Amino acid sequence: MTKTNFRKAGSLLVAALLIPGAADQAHARRGHPAPPQTGPAQPGPTPAAPANTEGMSTLRLSATLAVNDSQPVRSGLVWRVFEEAAQPDGSHKLVAQSDEPTPTLPLPDGAYIVHAAYGLAGATRRVLVEGHSVSERLPLNAGGLKLIDMLGESKIPPQRLSISIYVPERGNAEAKLVLAGAKGDEIICLPEGAYHIVSTLLDTTQGAQGGNNATNSVVTADLKVPAGKLIEATLKHHAATMTLKLVKAPGGEALANTSFSVLTPGGDVIRELIGAFPSLVLAEGEYVAIARHEGKTYQNTFRVQSTKDADVEIVMKEDAPPEERPQ
Repeated sequence: MTKTNFRKAGSLLVAALLIPGAADQAHARRGHPAPPQTGPAQPGPTPAAPANTEGMSTLRLSATLAVNDSQPVRSGLVWRVFEEAAQPDGSHKLVAQSDEPTPTLPLPDGAYIVHAAYGLAGATRRVLVEGHSVSERLPLNAGGLKLIDMLGESKIPPQRLSISIYVPERGNAEAKLVLAGAKGDEIICLPEGAYHIVSTLLDTTQGAQGGNNATNSVVTADLKVPAGKLIEATLKHHAATMTLKLVKAPGGEALANTSFSVLTPGGDVIRELIGAFPSLVLAEGEYVAIARHEGKTYQNTFRVQSTKDADVEIVMKEDAPPEERPQ
C-alpha cells in the first residue's frame, strides 16, 4: 500500500466546495436522511411559484457546512420542499424546488419536509408554516475532499485515473460505494465521516487494446472528512510504460504478428497483447514476458522501475547445433 499524505487546510471556504452538476448525484448518507420518495411520476418540471401569493407565508432557507458555522453556503445547493402528508401511493408531493443558495419560498400554511442536497451531502428537516414567515438554517455536516494523484513528480491527468470512494464497515473497507468515477484534483463535497479511497491508474497507451485499461497500479487510502474542513490527500502511484519486442538478436527489429502475455512471477496473467511492439503500463515490480510467434514460444523476465519507461526485448534463442563427434 502506498503511503498517503494528508494536509488539513483550516476552515473550508464555502464557495470552494461547488461541484458543478453534482448536487443531484446522491442524497445524504451516514446519518442524513434522504428526502421522501416521490413515486415514479414525481420527476418532471420544477414546480412554479404560485402566481398569487396573497394569504401565503414565506419560508426562508439557508445551509451551513457545520453546526457552528456562521456563514451560509453560497452556491451548489439544491432545495426541495415536499408536503409532509403522504399521497395514496405513499409518495410525497414536491411543492417547491430551488437552486438558489438562500431561497425565499411562498407556501400555504401546512407541514413540509425540506431537503437540501449539496454534492454527496444533504440534510432534511420538518418545517411547520403557520401564518407567518419562517426561517430555517440546516447544517449539512459536510466537508471537502481533494485527491491529488502523482506519478513520480508529475500530476496524473484525470483521464488516466479511475477513483472510487467507499464508506467502510468493520472488516470490509469497500462495504458501500458512494461515488464511482471521482475526479482527481477537484473538491468533492462529502458528509462528515470515514472513507476508503481506491485509485487505479489507467493505461492509455496506443498499444493497450481497447484503450483506458485498468492497470495493476492501485493506491488506497483511509481518511476522515470532518465537517467544515477541507482534506487534501496525495496518492502516489509507482509505475512505468513498458514496450514489448520479440527480436532475433539483441537490438534487432521487432517481429510482427507476435502475441505477448505478461505474468507475475507467480504465474498470474496481467495482460495479453498482440503486435510488433505493444506497450502497457505496469506497477513497479518483477514480471515474466512470454512471446508466441509462428508456433514457437519464447520468454524473458524483467523488472519495472517507477517512471522508468523502457523496452523489454525477448530474444529468439535458437537451439545450438549438435557438437561434432571426433572421428
